[in-house]
Amino acid sequence: MSTKDFVEKDYYKVLGVPKDATEAEIKKAYRKLAREYHPDANKGDRQAEERFKEVSEAHDVLGDPKRRKEYDEARALFGAGGFRTGPGAAGGGFNFDLGDLFGGGAPGGAGAGGFGGGLGDVFGGLFGRGGTTTRTQPRRGQDIESEVTLSFTEAVDGATVPLRMSSSAACKACSGTGDKNGTPRVCPTCVGTGQVSRGGGGGFSLTDPCVDCKGRGLIAENPCEVCKGSGRATSSRTMQVRIPAGVSDGQRIRLRGKGAPGERGGPNGDLYVVVHVEPHPVFGRKGDNLTVTVPVTFTEAALGGEIKVPTLGGPPVTLRLPAGTPSGRTMRARGKGAVRKDGTRGDLLVTIEVTVPRNLSDKARDLLESYRDATAGEDPRAALFKAAKGD
Repeated sequence: MSTKDFVEKDYYKVLGVPKDATEAEIKKAYRKLAREYHPDANKGDRQAEERFKEVSEAHDVLGDPKRRKEYDEARALFGAGGFRTGPGAAGGGFNFDLGDLFGGGAPGGAGAGGFGGGLGDVFGGLFGRGGTTTRTQPRRGQDIESEVTLSFTEAVDGATVPLRMSSSAACKACSGTGDKNGTPRVCPTCVGTGQVSRGGGGGFSLTDPCVDCKGRGLIAENPCEVCKGSGRATSSRTMQVRIPAGVSDGQRIRLRGKGAPGERGGPNGDLYVVVHVEPHPVFGRKGDNLTVTVPVTFTEAALGGEIKVPTLGGPPVTLRLPAGTPSGRTMRARGKGAVRKDGTRGDLLVTIEVTVPRNLSDKARDLLESYRDATAGEDPRAALFKAAKGD
């Protein structure tokens, strides 16, 4: 990613969001586009692959509040690639390297674009520096985002799953040289730096990627047939990824250094895994707690007693049901929930549901009718109507 690209590219337009979009809106737009253009879903589609890279690049910047702030400030300051000088600035005769805006940070300190510095680097480079800087810095590898679907039990207990990923890496056919013989020559235009300087007016000097070598500093006399001389190719690999216990549906997990390989000695990018959890036919989830609804008979609810309750992956537990328990009451089985970050477990929340029999024997019907006659003076709705009248 060159300085010129960073200043001129409209990442908001790439993701299709307004400039005042919230973090949630940016994430939602990115996930939608990433799923649509992911290489695994568009095999052999070069345009979809390039679009996926553009979307990932835009999210790397706009998805990070700090880098988004730097990007917005850079766009406001430099506009469409040209420095906006104030009154009297044109006659100042200052020379500075626009690459200092983003290249001053430590390698790996930023995202997939490799932006390390902030706007303060510009003002630090305006004075006391003649000419331009032509060094080629290491470039951090791209961040990769993938998705995985887990069963409800795997999400609660954790699981190791295989994950297939596609990313840009050094071409294996030419060992990343771009030349099928492995012997590229140094670009005579930029003398191997990958950058050329041009006058920006008013005494300023701007640095752009070399158009002859496309910023690589090398030219392939015999371009590699696989990567077409770029030295980079899309590679697929399968790795075993450990998903920690207690993850929830929609959670985004960051695995440092598991993304695309860096260039020129730069560090690898990161891997972000979005977790999807399949529903369970019996249990639900509420934070660190699991939930379950247990049916009980009318006599159990009215007279009380002990009931057995199933747990996820373990033996059932016994709960003491107090006499007169109403339908909908929630009871708690401690330590039978999901695993927390500190290794402890949440609770199992048990909701009581009083069932009504559909078919009654003659004896059962006679007994219920006797019960109805014995409690005929009680009106369970009396308080309801009193409250409705405002009494």
